[in-house]
Amino acid sequence: MTKIVFFDIDGTLLDHNKQLPPKTKEAVRLLRDNGVYTAIATGRAPFMFEDLREELDIHSFVSFNGQYVVFEGEVIYVNPLAAEALDRLKQYADQSGHPLVYMTEKVMKANCSGDTYIEESISSLKFPYPKVSPQFYKENDLYQTLVFCEESEESPYREQFPEFSFIRWHPYSLDILPAGGSKAEGIKKMMERLRFETAEVYAFGDGLNDIEMLELAGTGVAMGNALPPVKEIADMVTVDVDEDGIYLALKELRLI
Repeated sequence: MTKIVFFDIDGTLLDHNKQLPPKTKEAVRLLRDNGVYTAIATGRAPFMFEDLREELDIHSFVSFNGQYVVFEGEVIYVNPLAAEALDRLKQYADQSGHPLVYMTEKVMKANCSGDTYIEESISSLKFPYPKVSPQFYKENDLYQTLVFCEESEESPYREQFPEFSFIRWHPYSLDILPAGGSKAEGIKKMMERLRFETAEVYAFGDGLNDIEMLELAGTGVAMGNALPPVKEIADMVTVDVDEDGIYLALKELRLI
């Protein structure tokens, strides 16, 4: 295989109703038929897209925005959050009245119950409210944490925690990653393993956490529903995910 295509999930592979469009599924199959390698690059945890991987027959992925990378079922790179910084983060979030959700590759746990922001954010991914385990962060390697606050409340986190990167994915929630972490860094690990050059890498995305990935790829494609900053840096902008944007872009790129 001489090319590889990385797909974001939400708003890219999955439509606005979190469904996989038939034409998108067909496009992934056609890529493999044409000898193009396919992989997923997402902010989600691995346990959150097992069914999708099975349906698409994709077994290589960059998850947690680059912190947990798997090639054909083998973990090839991990980058957990620093334990000491997590402890300080919890103290600050508690003082600010902002709940947290902790994530490993297998499960997520909330540090409190009944929070409206957690409920609304997590349910948008079609997942139930996480079980509560306030000390979970002390007992497990975490590859991503979520803090729940509004955009007007996020700047102190960026100022006080240089050990972390913060990426907003919902009006009420931020992803917390190790500083410098991104999908692009995870993709580099996959490129090293497969010995792919930049020109051979294609990437599709729509969110702020896709910007580094699209900049890294030889060809970065923004969905028609992508945020304006994503479209600005993309090499190509296709149509909306609900209008078979992946299928049409791959046709235009002559990959299928």
